[in-house]
Amino acid sequence: MSSSLEEARELLREFPVVDGHNDLPWALREQVRYDLDARDIATAQNAHLHTDIPRLREGGVGAQYWSVYVRSDLPDAVPATLEQIDCVRQLIARYGNELRPALTAADMEAGRREGRIASLMGAEGGHSIANSLGTLRGLYELGVRYMTLTHNDNVAWADSATDEPGVGGLSEFGREVVREMNRLGMLVDLSHVAATTMRHALDASVAPVIFSHSSSRAVCDHPRNIPDDVLERLPVNGGMAMVTFVPKFVLQAAVDWTAAADDNMRAHGFHHLATTPEAMKIHHAFEERNPRPIATVSTVADHLDHMREVAGIDHLGIGGDYDGTAFTPDGLNDVSGYPNLIAELLDRGWSKGDLTKLTWENAVRVLGAAEDVAREVRERLGPSNATLGELDG
Repeated sequence: MSSSLEEARELLREFPVVDGHNDLPWALREQVRYDLDARDIATAQNAHLHTDIPRLREGGVGAQYWSVYVRSDLPDAVPATLEQIDCVRQLIARYGNELRPALTAADMEAGRREGRIASLMGAEGGHSIANSLGTLRGLYELGVRYMTLTHNDNVAWADSATDEPGVGGLSEFGREVVREMNRLGMLVDLSHVAATTMRHALDASVAPVIFSHSSSRAVCDHPRNIPDDVLERLPVNGGMAMVTFVPKFVLQAAVDWTAAADDNMRAHGFHHLATTPEAMKIHHAFEERNPRPIATVSTVADHLDHMREVAGIDHLGIGGDYDGTAFTPDGLNDVSGYPNLIAELLDRGWSKGDLTKLTWENAVRVLGAAEDVAREVRERLGPSNATLGELDG
């Protein structure tokens, strides 16, 4: 083991990774319909998943935002989101010696002291609230602590990065969603949204925002990534960008390859994000004919170097997107790989102070700041009962 890797592991024992986005609940839905006996994450699940408890431990993960994502084309997004929340709750109950329920920054710190993985939830896509602020509040009461405003498709009140412009960013109802999230203490997550939506949300939010799993647009020109002018606004807002590892977002050569691979999936009758065994057979056959460009730990570190230069070290984190992507970079193959990234950054001259902010301190601070804002806002404002029709016509 290199001295840098030893140092990385030692650092992570004290300041573990807060990962902003892991899609294990969706993988469990797709693979085994939430049968936790069939995917017992107390044991190695390398053949099926990026995530299990032994590899979370090996990777130095101390807090995890579990994504309670559902596809934006599902006709029953709200009940499906509730099933995802139920899955996370089942995981926490089943593996209580390893996973700790967490709703607050204080809960995250308690988990670190106890040596358990603080388990939070993030809803991925505003379709999960079905244009209802009451439903948004319901998700918060069930433990959801961030919501990504869109997934890959627009919602009625916000534009996605990977859809045609709809309302030009955020509509007035979209701004009301942001205001209500601020009032609750739910983090506004700007991964997946159009750059116009990012800017409008930063204008509207009085609390820190996050990007739960996004990288740098200047380093890799993909619409899912963050433009420099948005990164430059994070110091004033107080929020953070959590770099993702998905090769098609971090490696320019992978962008074109992925577009062709997605077309191939659709041509065979599969959703382009499908990761079922049948879908993966189609993926792997395509890859045999068209070798996949390989991202590495260094590729991800290039993004972090640039993002630190633009936004500053106080505004960076990590959001791997494990079990939400078919492919991962070499050296970051699964949740055990975080020490490799920290070792790479050590070799690039990042200080221990910088790295503890990246792995732990920034994410805890941002959630705590959102809680502080919510306490102040709630003294002035009660729950909003505004509707999409009232505000957007």
